[in-house]
Amino acid sequence: KMASYVPQKQLREEAIASPITATVLFIDTQNYNCHRNGAIYGTSGGTDRAHDPGTSYFFSRLEQVCKPAWIALQTLCRTAGVEVMYTVIQSLTADGRDRSRDYVISGFHVPPGCWDAQVIEELKPGLNEMVLPKTSSSVFNSTNIDFILRSMNKRYLILAGCVTDQCVAHAVMDACDMGYMVTLVPEATATYSQQRQDAALEAIKGYCRMRSVEELALELLQPAVAAPS
Repeated sequence: KMASYVPQKQLREEAIASPITATVLFIDTQNYNCHRNGAIYGTSGGTDRAHDPGTSYFFSRLEQVCKPAWIALQTLCRTAGVEVMYTVIQSLTADGRDRSRDYVISGFHVPPGCWDAQVIEELKPGLNEMVLPKTSSSVFNSTNIDFILRSMNKRYLILAGCVTDQCVAHAVMDACDMGYMVTLVPEATATYSQQRQDAALEAIKGYCRMRSVEELALELLQPAVAAPS
């Protein structure tokens, strides 16, 4: 047989068939890295991330672009009946012995129950919304999210959060490989420079479709078309 290359780009653009078959996942939208008092911005190990130019850019984007988009996306999905979920950087143990090797090397450790582990106040989860602690870049590697989504018969995954070129990009690609139809909301993502943001979106565009919150609203809230009698 001959090898072939026949991309089916239109299939990647498949609209969400029904809100009940979709989940929105907010990635690492927590105090640890999305609040100026987060532990990741403390001075330790000879670093001072709080005064890094990249940190200034990051928080500017959060306040001006991402937080309004996150809140709008959360409200939209709750209204439309889309499952709302969150994942946060958080160890399962107080001493962090369960962390991935990458998190150990990177220095990430957020003990269970601490302030840094909490989703930011502006995006506070509802009483019946799931928050999954993760100790790896991709949520699919250190949580049972795939089992949960399949148990709830979810086919479509909407992704938002940070950082764009690390945990978000990793989740996009893993979700795609595992058979989910992925929608990324670009204005609801952030990293530490515009160059990194642009490069990340360019790199992962083949694994997902990209839609604004406004475009998703038109898609999710449109009246159901009555079946012909």
